[in-house]
Amino acid sequence: MPLLILDRDGVINQDSDNYIRCLDDWQPVPGSIEAIARFCRAGYTVAIATNQSGLSRGYFTLDDLETIHGELCRQVEEAGGSISGIFYCPHLPTEGCACRKPATGLLEAMEAELEVAVADSFFIGDSLKDLQAAQAMHCRPVLVLTGKGRATQAQLQTGTANLTAPESIPVYADLAAAADAMLSA
Repeated sequence: MPLLILDRDGVINQDSDNYIRCLDDWQPVPGSIEAIARFCRAGYTVAIATNQSGLSRGYFTLDDLETIHGELCRQVEEAGGSISGIFYCPHLPTEGCACRKPATGLLEAMEAELEVAVADSFFIGDSLKDLQAAQAMHCRPVLVLTGKGRATQAQLQTGTANLTAPESIPVYADLAAAADAMLSA
């Protein structure tokens, strides 16, 4: 089955400059849960790669994060899909870890744990870091305009994105629109 990689905040759920700290803060983007289930029914293995520096900042605990991820998985399962893995980086941007996107450690961990190559997989994100990580691992980057997507699109259009062929990256309004286009192709 083909692998589909998703960022979390800004793609699956609403993003916040104040971080998603607890289950009450976690609000799915309209249509995103159903879109994930549609990808699953179409034969995709769905995994999530997400930076979660709020852990290191002390904004939330591992239990809080697991509660959010449990609810995400529950809603996707209720809609008829499944999440094969959620891979997260807990580190601060200044820590220089190998897992914080745009570094590729999360994708490498995904390959090892799921025993699947990420190369040629679609990676749907809203930030430049998502697109850079995707290209570094030879994934097929896709941009959604939810979350930080509009600001990222502006970077692509002005040529400040430091990406290969940014004009060839598909752009969709949200995850549901991406599912519509990708599953009908």
